[in-house]
Amino acid sequence: MPYSQIVVAKGRTRLDRISRTVRAVWRDSSALISEFRMPLLSFFLASLFGGWIYGELYFIAYAERIPYIDLPWMMVALMVLEPIHDVPKEPYLIFFWYLMPLLAVYAIGQGAIDFVRLFFNRSDRRDAWEEAVASTYRNHIIIIGLGHVGWRVMETLVAMGFDVVGIEASLSESLDKQLNDLGVPCIIGDGRQREMLEKAGIRYASSLIICTSNDHVNLEAIMRARDMNPDIRIVVRMFDPQFAMQLNRFMGVQATLSSSDLSAPAFAGAAVGIEITQTLQIAGKEYSMIRLVVANGSFLSGNTIDTLQTQHHMDIVLHGRDDSMKVHPAGNIVVNVSDTLVIFAEHRRVIDIVSRNRPSNGNYSRQAGQ
Repeated sequence: MPYSQIVVAKGRTRLDRISRTVRAVWRDSSALISEFRMPLLSFFLASLFGGWIYGELYFIAYAERIPYIDLPWMMVALMVLEPIHDVPKEPYLIFFWYLMPLLAVYAIGQGAIDFVRLFFNRSDRRDAWEEAVASTYRNHIIIIGLGHVGWRVMETLVAMGFDVVGIEASLSESLDKQLNDLGVPCIIGDGRQREMLEKAGIRYASSLIICTSNDHVNLEAIMRARDMNPDIRIVVRMFDPQFAMQLNRFMGVQATLSSSDLSAPAFAGAAVGIEITQTLQIAGKEYSMIRLVVANGSFLSGNTIDTLQTQHHMDIVLHGRDDSMKVHPAGNIVVNVSDTLVIFAEHRRVIDIVSRNRPSNGNYSRQAGQ
């Protein structure tokens, strides 16, 4: 079966990967610290600001200045019920002896609650890490919808050396593992929402590929993405051809593709023993490339490469006979029955070539097996 493959040299060095990992760890650690911000903030305010107030009040009461560097430690000692001097007589100083332990109980208790919540709800930490990794990407490609089509697109892009971030409404354990193996961060959520696109780095992405099977969902995602990044290149999976044409014209979508349209020529070609690539449109004309086996009684048989190319306006880019394959074959080679040809031509001529290459007995089984 025919397939398309683009080879791109991988330019990311080991130093780049290390740098990205360090940045991701830093951002993830920042997010983790923010989960404990209230107990941490309470502890530092009590230690620093509370210590300063205690020192000033102590100076008023005893005309003796406690070194500023010792005051935070004194507050910590009070929190753990290990004071470093005797209980003062002044009520406003005794107040600190009762307040600090209570603040310690709050900080430790609130921190323990947050820790237990994060420990038992691992998905929160998983999401935070994926978002941290995605935030380090620049000029990457975002894929919305990691179903059968989206997954194949993502695999191809990763193999080509591109940075990819996925957005998927729900993630199974097997899919999550596969994404980890490929090193692709995935944001869990609705790709139509501004928050999800922000987390995927839509403002810094070079391209957006929308692969869900719902045309209306895809349209909403296009509108949101175009609003957030007017210059991003958008490729969308679309079933309705009229809808696709309108998207190209009014929404600035660079490409609208239908999986059924793309696969239909491959199925039809396989049925009649040929392989046809996706049709390309260049300067308003459609071109296709096909691979076929010359049938018995075909107009191709008995003519030279030069004759076929000149008289029938085609370019024969490969000629195969038995186990011999020649790219850009010599023009004096005579084409025989059962030879393999790869032909590039205008699509209308390709259709004519296929129709005139039918075997005289109408049986394609022999060609299809070659």
